[in-house]
Amino acid sequence: MPRFLAVYTMPPENLAQFRALPKEKQDAIDAVGVKLWGEWETQHSPSFADAGGMVGKTLRVSAQGTAPASNTICGYVVVRAGTIEEAAEIFRNHPHFALFPGDAVDIMPLVTGPPD
Repeated sequence: MPRFLAVYTMPPENLAQFRALPKEKQDAIDAVGVKLWGEWETQHSPSFADAGGMVGKTLRVSAQGTAPASNTICGYVVVRAGTIEEAAEIFRNHPHFALFPGDAVDIMPLVTGPPD
C-alpha cells in the first residue's frame, strides 16, 4: 500500500501567541489536546508505517556549510493509504490545528524506498 509523509506545520508566531496565553489556559488546552491526540493516534494507528514524532530546532546543512535555520515543520508521521486523498482524510479535524496552534498537515507521497 502506498506510504505518505504527513508533516505537521506551525508558524513561529502561532506558537508565540499560544505561549502568550495565561498558563492556566495553556494547561487547559494541553489537557484536552493531548487526550484528543491520543484518541486520534489509537483510532488511526493501523495506518501508521512510522508513528513519527514532534521535532525541535533546525540545523541546515548546505553547500555553504552548517547553520541554524527556521521553518514551520514541527513533526511528522508516515501513513499508509490507497490514495493521497485517503491519507489526507486521516488528518481531517486533527487536534494539531483544531485545538493546538498548528496551522496545517502537509501530505506528500513517498515515491522511493522499500515497499511495506
